[in-house]
Amino acid sequence: MQTGTTPTGAVPRTRGYYRAEVLIVLGLSLGQSAVYAVVELLGKATSAPLAAQTTRLNPALDQREVFDLVYQLLNIFFALVPVALVLFLLAAPGRSAFRRLGFDFARPGLDFGLGIGLALAMGAGTLGVSAAGRALGLTTAIVPAALNAYWWTLPVLVLSGLRHAVVEEVIVVGYLFDRLAKFGWSTWTIILASALVRGSYHLYQGIGPGIGNFLMGLVFGYAYIRTRRVMPLVVAHAVLDIAGFVGYALFGSAIGIGS
Repeated sequence: MQTGTTPTGAVPRTRGYYRAEVLIVLGLSLGQSAVYAVVELLGKATSAPLAAQTTRLNPALDQREVFDLVYQLLNIFFALVPVALVLFLLAAPGRSAFRRLGFDFARPGLDFGLGIGLALAMGAGTLGVSAAGRALGLTTAIVPAALNAYWWTLPVLVLSGLRHAVVEEVIVVGYLFDRLAKFGWSTWTIILASALVRGSYHLYQGIGPGIGNFLMGLVFGYAYIRTRRVMPLVVAHAVLDIAGFVGYALFGSAIGIGS
């Protein structure tokens, strides 16, 4: 038997193991996004007033239509790989990771009812925080859909909204809540930590969206603790993002809801 392993050859799952696992997962996904977001915010803040700048979501990735579509789909696909990783890490013999997180359709009434309710509440809150942030000069102008107009633009924006919803809620809520609990952290410490991560990777849009998404993280974290289901959060997040992305693409700058 090798030192530091179990008789089966597996690395023992101590707090140190889980700490390393969390750092690796975040480093491959939303933690990496948070670091880039902070650097981007510093770059914007030191170059011009935030209120005078624009953040474009879902930008074109190539001027040629076919390559733009290919890059868009590849971007969505590879963004979901960390989700596959955490589902793999959470899997256990005889226990589905999907069921463990409530990332399934076992309770559609709760998932869609609570999800749509959260979307309505968070949507109103997002508009309020965005308006306040713009008024205070803490938020950039946000263009939710900067894609060129092609036949595939709307379907790709829908897929993008679903991608953001799945990646963020599965990793920053479902996975983190499971792993941080193994550190011995209290429920509210976990909710606060998850909300801080959520807020940090939105800072590239300005300080206002960072604060708004932190508050959203508190609400979503509490909802998850009460239901132990990620699916209502995925539904809520998808509704918000798809409405913002597709609505902007269809109706223009009158709609300015960011991811």
